[in-house]
Amino acid sequence: MPLSFLVKELESCLPTMPGFDNIKPCISAKDIAYIGLRDVDPGERYIIEQHDICCFSMQEVDKYGIKEVMERALQAVDPRGERMIHLSFDVDALDPTLTPCTGTPVHGGLSLREGSYIAEELANTGRLSVVDIAEVNPNLGNKLELDKTVSMTMEIIQRCFGHRRQGNYPKGYDIPRPGEKISTPTVKVN
Repeated sequence: MPLSFLVKELESCLPTMPGFDNIKPCISAKDIAYIGLRDVDPGERYIIEQHDICCFSMQEVDKYGIKEVMERALQAVDPRGERMIHLSFDVDALDPTLTPCTGTPVHGGLSLREGSYIAEELANTGRLSVVDIAEVNPNLGNKLELDKTVSMTMEIIQRCFGHRRQGNYPKGYDIPRPGEKISTPTVKVN
């Protein structure tokens, strides 16, 4: 829904709404790739098909695997591999067993591994410039479910910023040698 206000091809479909007059469509439908779709309503399906928006349902993720889906999605929106990338990650794309505190839970979503892979691959491009996370609703569920939703969401965010599952080390790191004094960097926040 919010994305529809930004898509140039949908400008004629937008209602006039007080307070929204400063929002102007600024992206093309060809610049969008959806991954992990399921339970798409008729209006959304119509827009996707009429404007040839690149999309991959969970059936296609199952069929091709997340690696192939990511390659196809990136090829569709950035065939030369040179454009900056905006990731809008709706946590309801993950299976609701992982993120129960979302308003639109639909079973059969992405696994944490698939969500992590998406974020890692985008981080690996060096062109991930914007990340927004949507659909976390702390008013839904109990404390345990909220903690789980936040934990899974943080996993995805960390992957976007280069935290790799195989581990990381800081820039300039060297293995300490016996007898060397180990200096620990200090970060002060006021």
